[in-house]
Amino acid sequence: MGIIEVNQEACIRCGRCADVCPTGVVVMSPEGPVEMEGICLACGHCVAVCPQAAIDNTQTPLAGQILIDRNLLPDEIQAEQFLRARRSVRCYKAETVAREKIMRLLDIARLAPSGGNTQGVSYHVVDDQALLREITARTVDWMEGKIKEGDARGAYYAGMVAAYREQGRDVVLRDAPCLIIALTPRTFQPRGRDNTHFSLAYAELMAPALGLGSCWAGVFESCAASGWEPLLSLLSISEDMLVSGALMVGIPRYTYQRLVGRKPLQVSWQS
Repeated sequence: MGIIEVNQEACIRCGRCADVCPTGVVVMSPEGPVEMEGICLACGHCVAVCPQAAIDNTQTPLAGQILIDRNLLPDEIQAEQFLRARRSVRCYKAETVAREKIMRLLDIARLAPSGGNTQGVSYHVVDDQALLREITARTVDWMEGKIKEGDARGAYYAGMVAAYREQGRDVVLRDAPCLIIALTPRTFQPRGRDNTHFSLAYAELMAPALGLGSCWAGVFESCAASGWEPLLSLLSISEDMLVSGALMVGIPRYTYQRLVGRKPLQVSWQS
């Protein structure tokens, strides 16, 4: 215990910190917010919501929280344009991505929401071109094996394998100069994979602001998640970690001009 500290002179007893606490560790008393026995998720809500900066939390200190500049937040129209303009990029320039940009991208990705604020996602980045080509080659070998086994995805894999074998096309990583591999502990499933998807979604949304494009490396992820040793042996990954997602990243070769539609919205209401 002893997680929170309250500046009694600044506190106005508004109760916001107690209202937003997801586990009830912070509750209101006549004297102001007090700490109850329980589990603090270290979400930082109590500190972030206080209009007076009157509460501190050792798990998420006030000194480490940044004031929100609401002038930098998009309005409704800007937010819609930003979200709809994101595209899955499969054509990249033959240029190396600066590691500083990848670090910036992942520093934002780590801030994504996670179940119970468990987080737990780490990242393994491959930007060696020879290694990337070998990753593709071994993933194609895996797809061929799945075709022979009569896998339900065989017809889909067959077209990709043919494009690779006959045309030399990189059907797995699309000649991307960088592959971000998300890792979570094997004992942390399925939540680890869920948290990974939140994290990589943040990375995808941040990428255009850094002049980058991205696309989920789904076939690579399937191959790695299956535990196929010829692929995993290429990667310096601890045996207690699982590949829970992957993004190919690079500088887009083309700029998209229009916003693309999707299937009609389907909603049902119950009241």
